[in-house]
Amino acid sequence: MTRRKILITGASSGLGAGMAREFARRGRDVALCARRVDNLEQLRTELLAAHPGITVAVRGLNVDEHDAIPEVFAALRDELGGLDRVIVNAGLGKGAPIGSGRADANIATATTNLVSALAQAEAALQIFREQNSGHLVLISSMSAVRGLPGKKAAYAASKAGLTALGEGLATEFRNSPIAVTTVQPGFIATDMAARAGDATLVVPLERGVASMVAAIEHETVRACVPQWPWRAVNLVMPLLPRTLVARLS
Repeated sequence: MTRRKILITGASSGLGAGMAREFARRGRDVALCARRVDNLEQLRTELLAAHPGITVAVRGLNVDEHDAIPEVFAALRDELGGLDRVIVNAGLGKGAPIGSGRADANIATATTNLVSALAQAEAALQIFREQNSGHLVLISSMSAVRGLPGKKAAYAASKAGLTALGEGLATEFRNSPIAVTTVQPGFIATDMAARAGDATLVVPLERGVASMVAAIEHETVRACVPQWPWRAVNLVMPLLPRTLVARLS
């Protein structure tokens, strides 16, 4: 099945903007939302210049303002004439060792990555239930595979929760016209990855995005991307002794 009308949150930069470019290249209509509307407007201009046959709709949205999410999703659905796929991509990578006095950073990350992702899933699935079709995509992380120490603890926990949400929803909708995919990217060259200091095994943005879009298009229930080395990491990480995991802080 080809999903032609695709909504992406957190689309003003990084993975969100990258996925928008790739889906536009494939001739899909895209609805883009994020806090930085000026970036969205620039991206829309770029996409329409490169692919004049598509429709690009944009709206400002702070996903932590949960009451606004259903309104924005509905407006974008109406502008595109429907929604076939919603990609819950907006996220935060802030963090500090828990108990070190930066509870604000950890709570913000947990809120955006899990609670606000849940709010987006609520809005998307309400639309999909009404039309009895659709594809919900949750962008999690390979950090979800194993609890991580130090400044990554809250981030890893939030993404583990998101992966669990995706697994539960995939099970619930397994025999329905609604599909659910959880994507767990490894280290992809984005501004967020650079700020987190993740340099090992980093792949270029275009390659990372291409692997994500391929998994999304296949509507895999859960995908670790790029497949190498992250499928292997997915198997090995839960088995590592804590002395080795401690070095990842």
